[in-house]
Amino acid sequence: MVANNKVWVVDDDKSIRWVLERALIKEQLEAITFDNAKDMLYRLSMDEPNVIISDIRMPGMDGLSLLEEIKQKSPDVPVIIMTAYSDLDRAVSAFQGGAYEYLSKPFDVDELLSLVKRAMQRHSTAPATAPVKKKADTEIIGSAAAMQAVFRAIGRLSGSNLTVLVTGASGTGKELVAQALHRHSPRAQRPFIAINTAAIPRELLESELFGHERGAFTGANSRRSGRFEQANGGALFLDEIGDMPADLQTRLLRVLSDGEFYRVGGHMPVTVDVRVIAATHQNLEQRVKDGSFREDLFHRLNVIRVRVPSLRDRRDDIPLLTGHFLQRSSIELGIEPKLMLKKTQEFLNRLDWPGNVRQLENFCRWVTVMASGKEIHVDDLPPELKNSGTNEEPGDDWENTLRRWVQVNLLKGETELLGDALPRFEKIMVEEALKQSGGRRHEAAKLLGWGRNTLTRKIRSLDLKL
Repeated sequence: MVANNKVWVVDDDKSIRWVLERALIKEQLEAITFDNAKDMLYRLSMDEPNVIISDIRMPGMDGLSLLEEIKQKSPDVPVIIMTAYSDLDRAVSAFQGGAYEYLSKPFDVDELLSLVKRAMQRHSTAPATAPVKKKADTEIIGSAAAMQAVFRAIGRLSGSNLTVLVTGASGTGKELVAQALHRHSPRAQRPFIAINTAAIPRELLESELFGHERGAFTGANSRRSGRFEQANGGALFLDEIGDMPADLQTRLLRVLSDGEFYRVGGHMPVTVDVRVIAATHQNLEQRVKDGSFREDLFHRLNVIRVRVPSLRDRRDDIPLLTGHFLQRSSIELGIEPKLMLKKTQEFLNRLDWPGNVRQLENFCRWVTVMASGKEIHVDDLPPELKNSGTNEEPGDDWENTLRRWVQVNLLKGETELLGDALPRFEKIMVEEALKQSGGRRHEAAKLLGWGRNTLTRKIRSLDLKL
């Protein structure tokens, strides 16, 4: 064994302990396993490992309580938290409690080993992080792999004031992510001010953002503070930033660069300390190329990017979200909750939901009012949903599209069609599997029916930029 390369594993699952112990020993690391937190803490009073790997849900003391105890006794020891029940609260609590990393089960053993080695390198210099208790977040719901990257990002950013760009299709919940970023930040007790830049006319937006002096324009009968001043010390959420007019982009860049601006009609600079969280459903890189969005502003906003997945990319969450929205709708309307039948839920799970979570929420309100009985049947669904779905698996559509593509290209005299189509097909399969798995190659390979090494080779041969 290599001296001073001790890794402790705490998990009540015997099979997990066995797998990790064998993998660690194979890497010439000294592995000690515990089936409960109490025994590990007793050992910690006499010895100290280089890294601790702990599950969250265990009998007796759970992983987050154990993390708090470890950070009090041995604050410099990196702790990797594992869980099969991942959500935003646990992710944020783990990072705020001082966790080195937070992993969802099932995990890739090779990736975990690489993580352990990186944690060991930082062991001697890693600063202690005091646990911070935050109010629980109940607004972002999701257990799908695609949401785990969002939860981890919020957790990692919980101690910072960095500018964040939240991207995703309309209705995915970008403002909820922005609110969570603020609630779990050092500015949580300060204001969170939101403004939709696309919903305010150009001639009013400047005053909304920066305020105005008395007499600056007709109707300006008194000085007015803008949203930047209102958010001073806190955070300003700029929704649909891609629609901001060009001249206001220039003024926004000045605020981000210097922390100061002038009110409309003003001559004295106003200094503010505001964290900016921006969001857009548009492709800002393309808008930069088109010349409709300033490149320097884009780079100022794109310090950290959090991508919120579309609902079709997190289908596993549809039943969970449906139940939540039905329950909330029944409370809002003061009526008994409706019961979604299994067949109806399966139908909903297969829909594309172009309006994303917002569309699902509105549907739940509609069906709470319009469904005739307590149980929700497929026949109770609004016509636009019934007509957009099918009880068949969506296989024929892509096959017919492919068939037409082949026919057209053969008629055009094209050759070597398979050499053209196969890499494109594989690229789409790999990209979508990685998106569904939240970037975890082991899970993506399983979704595709490949081994992890096969997936790695395909990524390299297809020259995918991940």
